[in-house]
Amino acid sequence: MSQSKKYIGKVYLVGAGPGDPGLMTLKGKTLLEHADVVVYDALVSPAILGMISSQAEKINAGKRRGRHSKAQAETTQLLITKAKTNAIVVRLKGGDPFVFGRGGEEMEDLIKAGVSVEVVPGITAGIAAPAYAGIPVTHRGYSSSVTFVTGHEATGKYRPQINWQAIASGSETIVIYMGVHNLPQIIPQLIAGGLPPETPVALIRWGTRPEQAELMGTLASIVDRVEATGFEAPAVAVVGKVVDLQPVLAVR
Repeated sequence: MSQSKKYIGKVYLVGAGPGDPGLMTLKGKTLLEHADVVVYDALVSPAILGMISSQAEKINAGKRRGRHSKAQAETTQLLITKAKTNAIVVRLKGGDPFVFGRGGEEMEDLIKAGVSVEVVPGITAGIAAPAYAGIPVTHRGYSSSVTFVTGHEATGKYRPQINWQAIASGSETIVIYMGVHNLPQIIPQLIAGGLPPETPVALIRWGTRPEQAELMGTLASIVDRVEATGFEAPAVAVVGKVVDLQPVLAVR
């Protein structure tokens, strides 16, 4: 029996977007309505989960800092197993599967196993959360470049660390995913790379959801503000002059 005959189903790596159900793509929504199995992440909002067919098997494979419900290899093996007996298997991931979502890793493993797989992109939090907060990541008068970077690196990576100093000198706007806990280590490197301590910073928690909250500051002040307010993840950080537009453009 050939590999292609071992599986009756197809796995769809679906981006759930940042949280607001109105930002879910039509293709993604249709797949949730017809799925046999949905394996979802921790940051997928309840409103998005509510789109899943009542007949579908729902499996939480979420990963949060210090609270991993399933190892990555276990999640991938689960998808492979479910594709043997189910026609539509959805791997539902917060934001976009290929933007710090491990979608590329999962797709590689599924293809190696002979499973048919398709990616359905989603809106990433690094664009949507700042937009909902009134911060455009690019603006002709403030920034013509933007860098998206993770603030939480995995162990055993292809390189030991991010070159924060190079990023500081190479982009006018920096959007940091999953970086709240590591700001005390990241900020000195950004300043060493040439960013002034007074560079504006915005932290945006639960972007696009009803509970969205922002904390504003500068490179010099934001760590103290986080400690003083108890501001917590999940959040993205926006660093750059575009943050100064927030009081003007925040109309929620």
